[in-house]
Amino acid sequence: MTVDEYIKVTHRELPFTTFDSDNHMYETRDALTKFLPKEYEGVVKYVDVDGRTKLALRNRISDFIPNPTFGKVAAPGAAGMDITSGGSGFAEVRADHLGALHRQKLVVMPGIDAFFDPEPRFELMKEMGIDRTLLWPTLASALEERMADDPDAVCAVIHALNQWMHEHWSYVYSDAIYASPIISLAAGNEQAIAELEFVAERGAKIFLIRVAPVPTWKGRKSFALPEFDPFWERVQELGLAVGMHSGDPGYNRYLNEWEGLGDQEASIAKGARRANPAFVALSSEKDSLIDAMASIIGHGLATRFPQLRFLPVEFSTHWVRPFYKKLQRMWDEAPVLFDENPVEVFSRNVWVHVFHEPDPKGLIDLGLPVDHLMFGSDFPHPEGMADPLAYAEVVADLPFEQQALIMGGSLEKAMGIAR
Repeated sequence: MTVDEYIKVTHRELPFTTFDSDNHMYETRDALTKFLPKEYEGVVKYVDVDGRTKLALRNRISDFIPNPTFGKVAAPGAAGMDITSGGSGFAEVRADHLGALHRQKLVVMPGIDAFFDPEPRFELMKEMGIDRTLLWPTLASALEERMADDPDAVCAVIHALNQWMHEHWSYVYSDAIYASPIISLAAGNEQAIAELEFVAERGAKIFLIRVAPVPTWKGRKSFALPEFDPFWERVQELGLAVGMHSGDPGYNRYLNEWEGLGDQEASIAKGARRANPAFVALSSEKDSLIDAMASIIGHGLATRFPQLRFLPVEFSTHWVRPFYKKLQRMWDEAPVLFDENPVEVFSRNVWVHVFHEPDPKGLIDLGLPVDHLMFGSDFPHPEGMADPLAYAEVVADLPFEQQALIMGGSLEKAMGIAR
C-alpha cells in the first residue's frame, strides 16, 4: 500500500530544522511476544471476541487500543481536532476525551507500511519536510495498568517490547527517528536501572515512563518519592530525557466507582461501557499529569536532581495555565512548603508540548521559557494532525528565533542533540 492512496501529503520547506515531539509507531503482532521469556508465555495473547481481535494481558481483555493489530486504523487527523484545519483542539472534549472520540464516526484506512517500518516512515517524513521526530509506541499505553497486579510481568513485557523496538526500529534511525523505549519502576530500582542501562547502551536518548503512580508489590506510589532516587540519579548521570506520553493512568477508577462500572478501563472501542458524559462533564477534574507534575515538584524530585528533563507529550495545554498560576500562588502564599521556587523548578525541568495550542504567545507571555515549548503532531493518530508542519502557521507571527525553537530547537535542547 502506498501513502498517497490514503494520505494527502503536504511538503513544507521551512527555514529552520524541524523536530516533531509526537509521532507514533504501530507495533507488529509479535512486538510484545517475540522476546518474551518462556516463563511468561501466555501473559500476552491476541484473542477473538465476536469476530474482532483483542489484546489480552494476563487473561484480561483490554479495549484501550480497540484494534491492537492495526490492520485498519483511524486516518491521521480524522477526529477533526486540528486547529490548523478549523478544529477546536481539546476545548470541546476536555472532560471526556475518549468518550468524544467514541461518539465520532472516524474515517478508517488500512494500516500502511509507513506506520509499521522505519524506512517507509523515514521517506514519508522527507516528503512532509520533517527533519526529526520522537516516535512513541502505541500498545505501551495499555500495559502497566492492565497488569498492575503483577509488577514482574509488567517489567518482563516491557523489556520484550524494548528489545523488539530496538531490533525493528532501532532507538535512533538515520538521525531522524528517535524511538522511545519504556521503563517501569514496578519491580524496583535494581531492575529499572538495568533496563535503563540496556536502552542507553543501545543509543536511546529518551525513555517513556507512565504518568501515574507505580504499581509495585507494596502498592501504588509516586515515581518521584525518595525511595526511587537511585534510579533517578542514574538517569541524570546518563543524561536521558524523560518522556511522559499520555496513556491509561488508571484514573478511570474514580469515575467507575460512581457509575458502578467495576474495573472498566478507558476506551474508545465500540460497545465499551463508559461513564455518563454529563456526569463526567460536571465531576471534579482528575488529571494524572497535574498530579505527576505536583509530585515531581512537591516531592522534591526535580530539586534533588535538577538536571532531569521531563517531556509531557500529547496532553494538549489546557492544564498549563492554571497549574503554572497555582505554582506562583503557592510560592507567594506558602514558600515554607518548598525547598526552592516551584515556578523556577517547572521552568527549568519541564518542557511543554503545545498540542493544539492556538496561542503559543500567550504561554510565553505567561512566563514559560520559549526554549521549553515544543510542537508535536500526534501523527498518525486521529486526534492529531494529518499535516504535521502546518503548526508553523500558528507560530508564524512570533519572532523567527522563537519559531525555530518551538518547531524544533527546544526539543533538540531537551534531547541533547546538536543541530
